[in-house]
Amino acid sequence: MTTATYGFNTETSTKALNVNVPQRAGRALWAPAFAMSLMGFVAGIAFAIAKAVAIADGDAVLAASLNNYGIAGMFFGFAMVFTGISFAIARILGEFRVGGGRTQEAAGSQVKTLKMPSTARAFIVLMAMAMMILLAAVVAHVVVGVQINAGTLSLVSAEQWDLWLEAARRFAVQLYLFAIALGLGTIIYVIRFQSIRIREIANAN
Repeated sequence: MTTATYGFNTETSTKALNVNVPQRAGRALWAPAFAMSLMGFVAGIAFAIAKAVAIADGDAVLAASLNNYGIAGMFFGFAMVFTGISFAIARILGEFRVGGGRTQEAAGSQVKTLKMPSTARAFIVLMAMAMMILLAAVVAHVVVGVQINAGTLSLVSAEQWDLWLEAARRFAVQLYLFAIALGLGTIIYVIRFQSIRIREIANAN
């Protein structure tokens, strides 16, 4: 049953609800995402060192290709660390959902659980968009690096691609940060609801 509690849209049940699908994903995937981010950063550093060696040897073509591989590794790391943060936020929201419900259940009260607010929906959509754009840019950098090595892409054209892909990466990072801000705003919203609900139960008893 859907009700409104002090302006909050809630579901009423007799028992605490379990985590929803995004929160379940957050529980399972936040740690793997952080682990993959470390792999990406290590790969980016390794390619940067190899690029420095290529520059010292005067091999401009190899240096240009390694530059793209290094950017791909680093921004794969950024994509995964932002994703890990997003999944951690989802996990925190899941803990609030389950813990708040169990607290109400233990108090012998009806369990009122927040319906997913618009900030949480926007958080999920923007995070997914940002991840797709950033990972697409990572793949494009690998393709550019391969084409430079194969001699099918000139260094001038490669530089043009780097500029376009940089714009895509910057846009994706901005989307990620905005999504994370919405996720943190959702946590604040949930805390406000739960503090009001706790006072409501205390006054009723």
